[in-house]
Amino acid sequence: MREWDSFNEIVKAKGMWITDSDGNSLLDGVASMWCNVWGHSKPELVNAITKQSKKLQHSSMFNLTNQPAEKLAESLVKISPGMHRVFYSDNGSSAMEIAFKLALQYWNNIGEEKKTKIAALENGYHGDTFGAMSVGYVPEFFGKFKKQLFPTIQTPVPNKYRIPKGYNYFDYQNFCIDKIEKQFSKDDKIAAFVMESGAQVAGGVNIFPKGFQRKIGKLCKKYNVLLVLDEIATGFGRLGSMIQYTEQKSIPDIVAYGKMLTGGYLTMAATLTNKKIYESFLGEFNDWKHLFHGHTFTGNPISAAVANKNLKLYQKNNLIKKIQKTSKVFEKYYDKISEIDTVGDIRHKGMLMGIELVKDKKKKTPINPKKSINKIFFEAGKKHGIYLRTLGNIVMLVPPLAISEEELDLLLNRTIATIKSAQNQIV
Repeated sequence: MREWDSFNEIVKAKGMWITDSDGNSLLDGVASMWCNVWGHSKPELVNAITKQSKKLQHSSMFNLTNQPAEKLAESLVKISPGMHRVFYSDNGSSAMEIAFKLALQYWNNIGEEKKTKIAALENGYHGDTFGAMSVGYVPEFFGKFKKQLFPTIQTPVPNKYRIPKGYNYFDYQNFCIDKIEKQFSKDDKIAAFVMESGAQVAGGVNIFPKGFQRKIGKLCKKYNVLLVLDEIATGFGRLGSMIQYTEQKSIPDIVAYGKMLTGGYLTMAATLTNKKIYESFLGEFNDWKHLFHGHTFTGNPISAAVANKNLKLYQKNNLIKKIQKTSKVFEKYYDKISEIDTVGDIRHKGMLMGIELVKDKKKKTPINPKKSINKIFFEAGKKHGIYLRTLGNIVMLVPPLAISEEELDLLLNRTIATIKSAQNQIV
């Protein structure tokens, strides 16, 4: 977009702070696009990268394997109840593409060739590749490609701030669940139901009500539909639990991890399946049951080595309990944030907060300025010493998971100042 004629160059980073070429230090409010766990330049992770790079930098996973990738797969299966095997990829979009292919081919492998459809929640987000756009269709992002996307079944999702007229929040939850069951009961061609686990993040920070995901999981079992969960942005502590589906009490058939897997230091993602799905791909070569999918840098040993160290640090530092304590700092600022004229709603869980900006609080009309909201808030945040990003009319707060209570206080106070200073540009 023409408004972005240049970009700040980041030259170094340490802890929760990034520094640009002009010497400006910015508190990282988005965890380097939601993936940073420990802050920048964590010595243990840097050392893991250095140590592995001296042994083996890269080796194909085609007919080969490597020790760090093997070790990581064992660890991922161990912390993921119900999962049996791991398929590596390079990023979250690819991990979800693999999940879709696994789900669809599973039914083909076992002779249920009619099951070819994918159902999902409206306004979900699963990546930017064409398959991911088809399933996680966010109209604002992907509308220009609608004609090229494959058809999916989209079902409504409860949003506590935007409930259709004639419903209360509880009734609308039941309505959404009933819609899913009606789809399942009338269409036996549905192969999989795909959803983010615990919350929709890029789709507006929509936190699922208690029991919602569990009910969907039960419907999947009842109607013989695979449950595919996307924990790329919501797992590994972002919502306050290591594996979000354990908190939601909804064990999937397939789950995808990414972002925080390596602490945010190197690119890596993983798609895990249960034993039933894995074994459907076994057979003789001429059975043609194998999955045709691979990436050059899949299972990269340096990425796997840093991921292994990252998982050890979670345990060593008891990070999940720390997150559960630190995340309460957000709650102290609900009232202060709500008092701002342009703030319509606050949605928060764990180390994730979405602040929805509106023109009119009573009508809940979203702001729609002529200039880029993201640029407005980036520039305003920079003046207050923080790095902020927006998605549509939502101010996203997604800090590194290990941020201290003191730094989180600082981030929230500066965010409030940023929103107030930007108000005259967005209304």
